[in-house]
Amino acid sequence: MKSGSLTGYVSWLMAAKTLAFLFNLALPILLVRRLDLTEFGIYKQLFLVIGTSVVVLPLGFAMNAYYFLPREPDRRAQTVWNIFLINLLIGGLACAALTLRPELLGIIFHQSGLTGYANVMGVVIMLWILSSAIEIIPIAQGEMKFASVMIMSVQLTRTSIYLAAVIVFGTVRALLYAAVLQGTLQTIVLCWYMRSRFGHFWRRPDFGLLRRQLSYAVPLGLAGLLYTMQTDLHDYFVSNRLGAAVFAIYAVGTVDLPLVNLLQEATNAVLIPHVSELQHLNDNRGILLLMARATRKLAAAYFPVYAFLFVAAPEVISLVFTRRYLASVPVFLINLTLLLSGTLLLDPLFRAFQDQRFFLIRVRVVLCALLVAGLWYGIRHFGGIGAITTVVIISVAERIVTAVRFGHVLGVTRKDIVLLKDIGKLAMAAAAAGLVTALVRLPLRGERPFIVLIACGTVFALVYLAGVLLAGVVTPEEKDLLWRKIAALGLLMGGL
Repeated sequence: MKSGSLTGYVSWLMAAKTLAFLFNLALPILLVRRLDLTEFGIYKQLFLVIGTSVVVLPLGFAMNAYYFLPREPDRRAQTVWNIFLINLLIGGLACAALTLRPELLGIIFHQSGLTGYANVMGVVIMLWILSSAIEIIPIAQGEMKFASVMIMSVQLTRTSIYLAAVIVFGTVRALLYAAVLQGTLQTIVLCWYMRSRFGHFWRRPDFGLLRRQLSYAVPLGLAGLLYTMQTDLHDYFVSNRLGAAVFAIYAVGTVDLPLVNLLQEATNAVLIPHVSELQHLNDNRGILLLMARATRKLAAAYFPVYAFLFVAAPEVISLVFTRRYLASVPVFLINLTLLLSGTLLLDPLFRAFQDQRFFLIRVRVVLCALLVAGLWYGIRHFGGIGAITTVVIISVAERIVTAVRFGHVLGVTRKDIVLLKDIGKLAMAAAAAGLVTALVRLPLRGERPFIVLIACGTVFALVYLAGVLLAGVVTPEEKDLLWRKIAALGLLMGGL
């Protein structure tokens, strides 16, 4: 792999996901203004179930495309056909379960009024599971530009459909029907893509390959299921124990940071096939260097985001979600801690080193048991703050344990600490920028949130960039890429 390929590939996917984020930015801003606290809480509950189902039920089976497409070039059509079949089967079963037993929703959230949404939710889950490979397969094929266009198109259509539903109807049910329409469009596009790249892929079943795919995917999928329990279970606990209105406040406090998550997803998507290739060549040193580079790049983005949001959290919440949700700030600040541990990506390693999959399952079984106990105690005594504190502790513990494990696997020594020197410099630059920004914010309290954020954001950016440049963190390759992106953007703006 060329030295610049990680930056280049991630920049393609990140550019697409950034534009997708901008398309999607208006949705939560509009929703919190059109729906009251209880309605917004119900919306978050229903789409929580949809999101969890799409991630958990297929056990991440589509992700095996990253492993098998590069290694089985003669069986590409069979690989994608097996993915399509498994997703169709699982999605259909999920749809049938909610159609036949709509009371499941009421049981999950302790709210019988949710059962009326079950039928349409089942259709949404089926379509979204079926089309979940729409980004994965093009990336596994190495078609980064096409995948970028696909990502932008999916988000643009999704946001447009959702916004139309909110503006015209302003109801939770309308949003579910919008999700059905979006899932239908994604499924059609996926079928077109598979037909254009793999021909009559459905004519060549390979059940031997399917068994190998299941053998690869199921252990990782079970580990992924346990991970999703770690990340989503607290939402179900809070919703069930405290009700929809309180859950709305909690959900805002634990809101995903889209640009941050998009960067992690893009980096993961690029790393998984490259780490798999290096592991196939038994190049553990190459894997270590690649992962160190990825951690450094994530830290360059995550550390300043953490520092700035920690300082300006009240203004961010007020501006985006209105002052009705200021009670979510304490939860938001605790949740931010996950950004720091998120710089260390481990999924590419577990997907490349198959013999470590069962270690991950054992670790997550133990942590999930501790999580359930912690949530029960934390919510009972401390409410939402107790829930998110438990989640953060469990997540950080997993990162530490698995990082130590792969340190042994890759042969990391004390001398390799030098690979992390830039990360320390980035942390100091972000801390310095955060401290200066906090001082600037003091006399601005009471001003409109937008004014405070503009002033604080400008100061933070200048101090952080100065710190990074003075520390000599930016490489010549990164400078060159940055200038080329700026020049391309200038040409685009000039053409407009």
